[in-house]
Amino acid sequence: MTATDRSLELITTAAQAAADKLAHDIVAYDVSDVLTITDAFLLASAPSDRQVKGIVDEIEERLLKERGAKPVRREGERDGRWVLLDYVDVVVHVQHSEERVFYALERLWKDCPEIDLPEDAKATAGKAAEHAEQTGLAGPGESGGAR
Repeated sequence: MTATDRSLELITTAAQAAADKLAHDIVAYDVSDVLTITDAFLLASAPSDRQVKGIVDEIEERLLKERGAKPVRREGERDGRWVLLDYVDVVVHVQHSEERVFYALERLWKDCPEIDLPEDAKATAGKAAEHAEQTGLAGPGESGGAR
């Protein structure tokens, strides 16, 4: 069994929303062969609690507006370190970068097929650092270039 077309639409929309808010390391897995409760997982991370919350808000807004989807459950919002959005067909995890490294969810799902995301929905730390430099948010030594 593979993820449904609806699940893939939700994952792609959520990934694009996360990338637009400069999430890092966005990856999606088709877990439909190993789990009966959902088709796919989306993982994304951010360097601050505030950005985690901003990414989550954007994902929720876009999935509702573009796909008519509301999460049936939202967990972890208070701390902003790891927020889980459960849309039944897909589960979205947005984690603070430290939690992402510590919990390493990718290890759990490494045997599941990775869902191919559109190139513009694949965010990287480099993209976020570039944005921070352009907006003057990068700290000393974070720009990667000579000063």
